[in-house]
Amino acid sequence: MFAEERQQLIVGLIAGSGRASVTDLAERFSITTETVRRDLAALETTGSVRRVHGGAVSADRFSTNEESILVRIVQRQPEKTRIAEAALALIPRDGTGSILIDAGSTTEALAALLATRMAATAASSEPGAELVVITHSLPIATKLSGEPGIALHLLGGKVRGITQAAVGQSTVEAARRIRPDIAFIGTNGIHAAFGLSTPDPEEAAVKAAFVHSARRIVVLADASKLDAETLVQFASLKDLDTVITDTNPSRELAEALADAGVEVVVA
Repeated sequence: MFAEERQQLIVGLIAGSGRASVTDLAERFSITTETVRRDLAALETTGSVRRVHGGAVSADRFSTNEESILVRIVQRQPEKTRIAEAALALIPRDGTGSILIDAGSTTEALAALLATRMAATAASSEPGAELVVITHSLPIATKLSGEPGIALHLLGGKVRGITQAAVGQSTVEAARRIRPDIAFIGTNGIHAAFGLSTPDPEEAAVKAAFVHSARRIVVLADASKLDAETLVQFASLKDLDTVITDTNPSRELAEALADAGVEVVVA
């Protein structure tokens, strides 16, 4: 196989999964790691990929890249629905307790499923039973507002337009004063060494407060978030209890999650 052909295949693999490691590419094409590194260097020069430690990622995976919630909500919908269904199964059906739902497209899918379930079970629920739901996301609050059996608490702050979520010191302080049973957290990246990250420092501060406030931390992350690093870390893998995703993590990430004692659920 000519180098040009192999390099085009490498670009396709990285575009499909978002990332590829040097060792995996060497095994796949039966070439040395030095040859892989030369290929990646050539591809980076043309802007086809971006090299990172241990491999390469898609050229558009910069640490500050962030699409709006309106764009993300229509991406990877089947995968996000499967993740949301697995997360919904963790919420008690008796309509009691408290949960926190972080801003994000996959967590918004969870909120939609929760609203549907609460409406369907309202007639059979215990009188007066209410599930306390806390969020700082305007779209999530809209989906859950007025649903039977839900006591909705909306955390205030400055609304960040791209995510439609409240951020800032007042949001962080409010998060520190609560202790929900489960926090469902969204992330822009989950990485073996860097942990969980997001591009915006204010969003990161709120997410960090959520992680340190809840009794149980459940992260919802589709495959595009796996092995990704964005600008600001807000949690380590050891802070997590469960990760729900739609594909098996890479070997490196799977081992790091196992070492941190994190349960991985593939929906």
